[in-house]
Amino acid sequence: MDFVVLDTEGKPELSELAIVDSQGRLIYEGFSSDYPNHNKNLPNLKSLKTLLTEFLSLVQGKKIVCHYALHDIEILQSSFRRVGLFCPKLEFECTWEKAKSVWPELESHSLEHLSKHFNLQVNKRYFIRDMAHAARYDAQFTYQLYRQMMIEQLKQKPNPFSASRVDTPFQTHPDYFATYRQEYLTLESILADIKLDSNRQSKGVVVIGEPGTGKTHLMMRLANERLANNRLLFIRQPNHPKAVLHHIYSRILESLVQSVGSATQLDYLIINSFYKILGFRVTSQKDQEIIKALQDKNLDALGAEGTGRRRDYWQHIEKRINEWWAGHYSSGGFALAILKGIVKYCSYTDPRRKDITTRWLAANILSKEEAELVGLPNWGEDLSQEAFSLEAISVLAKLSILDEPLIIVFDQLEGLGLSHNREILLNFGEAIKEIFTHVPNSLIILNMFPDRWEQFQASFDNSIIGRVSQYQIYLHQPDETELEAILRVKLQALDIPLEILFSSEDLEDILGQKPIRGVLNRAADYYNYRVRQIPLASVKENLHKLDSKEQLEQQLRIVQQQQQKLTEAFLDLVQAIQEPGSSVDLTKLRQQFLPEPPKLQLHTSDNIIEYLTRKKAELEQQYSNLPIISDYDDMGKLKTIAEAFNHIKPIRLTQYRLGKRVLPEHLVVETGNKNYVMGFLQVDPSTSSFTSRITNFNELVSLHPHDRFGLFRDERLTEVKGKVGRERITQLNNSLNGKFKPFAKDDRIALDLTYQTIIDIQNRDLDVDLESVLKVFITYKEWHHWLFSMFEVGKSFAKAA
Repeated sequence: MDFVVLDTEGKPELSELAIVDSQGRLIYEGFSSDYPNHNKNLPNLKSLKTLLTEFLSLVQGKKIVCHYALHDIEILQSSFRRVGLFCPKLEFECTWEKAKSVWPELESHSLEHLSKHFNLQVNKRYFIRDMAHAARYDAQFTYQLYRQMMIEQLKQKPNPFSASRVDTPFQTHPDYFATYRQEYLTLESILADIKLDSNRQSKGVVVIGEPGTGKTHLMMRLANERLANNRLLFIRQPNHPKAVLHHIYSRILESLVQSVGSATQLDYLIINSFYKILGFRVTSQKDQEIIKALQDKNLDALGAEGTGRRRDYWQHIEKRINEWWAGHYSSGGFALAILKGIVKYCSYTDPRRKDITTRWLAANILSKEEAELVGLPNWGEDLSQEAFSLEAISVLAKLSILDEPLIIVFDQLEGLGLSHNREILLNFGEAIKEIFTHVPNSLIILNMFPDRWEQFQASFDNSIIGRVSQYQIYLHQPDETELEAILRVKLQALDIPLEILFSSEDLEDILGQKPIRGVLNRAADYYNYRVRQIPLASVKENLHKLDSKEQLEQQLRIVQQQQQKLTEAFLDLVQAIQEPGSSVDLTKLRQQFLPEPPKLQLHTSDNIIEYLTRKKAELEQQYSNLPIISDYDDMGKLKTIAEAFNHIKPIRLTQYRLGKRVLPEHLVVETGNKNYVMGFLQVDPSTSSFTSRITNFNELVSLHPHDRFGLFRDERLTEVKGKVGRERITQLNNSLNGKFKPFAKDDRIALDLTYQTIIDIQNRDLDVDLESVLKVFITYKEWHHWLFSMFEVGKSFAKAA
């Protein structure tokens, strides 16, 4: 947006003009020596022709903003005619006309009235009538008015600074590429080294930075720049010690089914790899047709889904891939079965079949109907998911050798450093060691806080640390120039200059924050203040952050501003009283002399509710995208929540045993009066595992009549239809102290929202204390869920509130 603000004085010919640029700086002021009333000693006194020539050189190609532009246009045209100069066509915008449409309810739209109504200031002084009708003065206040108008038009637009954090690399946020450019190039260089290495050995990188410095943002840039070639896999913190590798593999699968353009990451990995495999030995016309379809990334050329032609092509592809695998790797273990599942996934276009195949690839046992629908054999109930997961990751990495190196990103790991997660931490270290040993052709990245990285180094042996930290990348706070550039990039979509939105004092405060997220959060606060009139923290709240000298200077500035405003209001009152027939608006007068006291910044609970509202909306939007659900993962979430409540009121967490018999994954919360037992049973209901586990659970219920038992199953999973399974459910529901319940949408969102909120606090992505968040969950009806009743902290919180 390139514009200048102009004011002219004189009638009918030009006597003076002033120009203010788009950043509010006076760039030109001139007086006409041809105007008869001017003092010959006046500075910037020039001939009318010179004034107009210099005016044209400054405004050419720019929009010219004026208040009551018709007056300025008439003066300019008259002056151009007088000196015999050609007046080109210029673009004008009138703030008087615009004000009438933006604020039609105001009694006047004069520059004076608008400046006073909106408390506009130039050089920290409010509008004074006696100083008006000087070109410089009016141009500067017109600039402030135009700024106010532009800000007014932002009220219906989202705050561009509110998205201050990147949750996953697959999101899209404005990115200033100069920030951490060298660090990004280092990552690309490591990827190139992996690809050029004849052994395709994986390499490890630790990206180290304080909370909010942009570690995940850097991963987002890596995704945006590299997803056309590489596959990026994003793994959040594991939460159960018995299923670390399966957790990693499940998150890898969820990443692979992320869309990249018109297909998923897994589609592209398969297409690119299979193209190379079939290209090694072309023996038939069928080979050529398949290669052509893969090269064009047009699998529809292989026939419509469900047709014999398509099945024939994909059976041929599977045969050729098995031959290639046998010639390069061992055919033992799960590898060929995994390859079969990958081929099936790629062969389907129907989303339901793709979803079923993805769950099969995650080692989930399917129902008989689902297995028949996708043409895959079911896994055995004795399958070791940990061993299977490691081999599956290895198969994907070996396929990637024919494509590009995998990028495996571990993020949100801070909770592993907590004492109750010690076993998970140690198992995570062993899992990483196994991945480096068995998974080739991968760049493995760990995003860490500096203090947590020190803890990891103390916890793991050198064989793990040495592999993980072959490279260490430190992210430091950018300088103010870069931070300002980041703010400008964020504003690009709104087409408004940074200087229009924020004053120099605003920017000084904003750019003085740390880290980058702190800068964006402060910019978001100022945006809400300037655009939506949501007050910032009161002066009193901010003073404790300043030293005594700064406190004194800030208080003095406030007193001076208030004194000037009161003086100007008093002079207006005197003038109004002296004018014949005048009337005084006492309500307005009271507002001038007794302004409303500043409101305080939003209470912490309001900020928490704003965060929860946004996260809940995201979870509701994602609910239909069925994730890979497992008992271990859900139980890990529940235990994380329970440990959080343990900080408020001590509770004991344990598990029941029933000899050597296998029970559903469950958690026992001992509260003193009664115990709450919550379990998950997400395995396929047609298996003997389902019936045996619910049978054992029912026996627990009868053995502990004073406890409350709940067994849950996600409502999106296969319905229980078997006779024995339904009988066991009825038996549980008929007991006095147990229930089998579908884990409904509200339950799932409550569990995931609570868990993610706690994880965000642990990772310092949400800058509030844990107790305040739990207080909101307990005391606010709209956020309370039956889940929290297990922890019996409602009364203590209600009393504290």
